[in-house]
Amino acid sequence: MRIQARLFAILAGLCVAAPAAADEAGFLQPLSGNWTGTGKVTRKIGSSPINVSCKFNINAPGASISMRGNCRGLLVINRAISADLTARGTRYSGTYVGPSGAPSQLSGSRQGDVINLAVRWARLINGDRNANMTISKRGNSQLSIQTVDRDPASGKTVVTSEISLRRL
Repeated sequence: MRIQARLFAILAGLCVAAPAAADEAGFLQPLSGNWTGTGKVTRKIGSSPINVSCKFNINAPGASISMRGNCRGLLVINRAISADLTARGTRYSGTYVGPSGAPSQLSGSRQGDVINLAVRWARLINGDRNANMTISKRGNSQLSIQTVDRDPASGKTVVTSEISLRRL
């Protein structure tokens, strides 16, 4: 009887988890394709933001997403950027490789059309290793990616990057 109860509990858990994964796949898959856009990036809190233009290719098979692209600023700066996220239920986790080239950890969840992520930088950035990133879907043809960090001097939050993308 105990074995049957355990088996039933496992099967019930799988049935509950499957719709959540399907929901995330339904949210992510329409993001597949080529994207382009512009934005501003602050390399260090307190410095002037740099205008950037970016191009990304997004692949979203199932409940995962892979973003590969580059951002160009000041005519001479060209940096590869990538992110890989996997949804397990309503939780997201993965890695982000920004201008430094070092992989940073991402973890969070989706609320509506926004994926909210905690970033754990690979090295100290703006005095610590923590920040927040949001990926916001605006309809089927627009995305916004924003990174927010804390100013070590004032303790206030500062938008350190904001990129608006549109589908090609």
